[in-house]
Amino acid sequence: MGLLSGDRTGIYADYGLDVTIKMGGPQVNGTQLLMGGAIDFFMGYGSDAIRAVESDIPKITVASMFQKDPQILIAHPDQGIESLEDIQGRPVFISSAANVTYWPFLSAKYGFTEDMKRPYNFNAAPFLADPNSVQQGYLSSEPLAIEKEGGFEPVVFLLADYGYEPYSTTIETRVEVVEQDPDLVQRFVDASIKGWYSYLNGDPSPANALIKQDNPEMSDEQIAYGIAKIKEYGIVVSGDAETLGIGAMTAERWQSFFDTLVAAGVIQADTDYSQAFTLDFVNKGPDYYQTRVADPRSHFMSPIQTIGRHGKLVHPPNQQRAQA
Repeated sequence: MGLLSGDRTGIYADYGLDVTIKMGGPQVNGTQLLMGGAIDFFMGYGSDAIRAVESDIPKITVASMFQKDPQILIAHPDQGIESLEDIQGRPVFISSAANVTYWPFLSAKYGFTEDMKRPYNFNAAPFLADPNSVQQGYLSSEPLAIEKEGGFEPVVFLLADYGYEPYSTTIETRVEVVEQDPDLVQRFVDASIKGWYSYLNGDPSPANALIKQDNPEMSDEQIAYGIAKIKEYGIVVSGDAETLGIGAMTAERWQSFFDTLVAAGVIQADTDYSQAFTLDFVNKGPDYYQTRVADPRSHFMSPIQTIGRHGKLVHPPNQQRAQA
């Protein structure tokens, strides 16, 4: 959303970036595209960045658009489920990606067991058919879909509010890009953050039009619901972002999440997680990002390509191309 706003409102152009945004999603291997040079930036997430260090993949996180991961668990009402502990022993529909992200955390902290897992294929029908079941989801989408399909308001647990605290919807790039063209990285990060402020505090309609263009099934109701939930739960603006600005990251938060992964048995304790990120391009404060100043180098356009974890790839044309 913020990237689309940056594109449609001319913020990227102000920073000398010609950016193209394309759909990503679970079927897109963003790391492979990033490391192969097909894109310059990828919208990723914290646990994958740390696992990349373990695998000697030279990519690095330069900003985090979300302070809270929007990953949720959804339950039926009136089933005695008021906390994550109440889910123990019930069937939970999860995707394969959950096995290396939040499920180990739930197992370690809340006692979830392997026999609770059921395969989730992004179809709510099995969940709706079993009132005792629980399903994974994304805060901005599945609860509304279930309410419309099932005729009830589901019980929602945002895992970020229960101790699962990865940085999410991060901006990743190759280490060589940071080393060889830090100015390009800084411009892309600044413009992307300003795009988010523009989207949340200004007129979101230009970005929304592009969302519907890319996904004709996306309704105005769904978009409005998503924006409302992002604001209500502080997905983008909360915690450090309130004082350091959208995109904020801290070494302490990365260490805390790393410790969570180690405790869950997902990551080796001797992994040098500090290689997964750099703070050089963020934490300038809200006032800096909400003051829109055209970059004096805007006539030197840079091509960039980017893929979003849940939907967007950005690349600029031959002026200066940024791929996000």
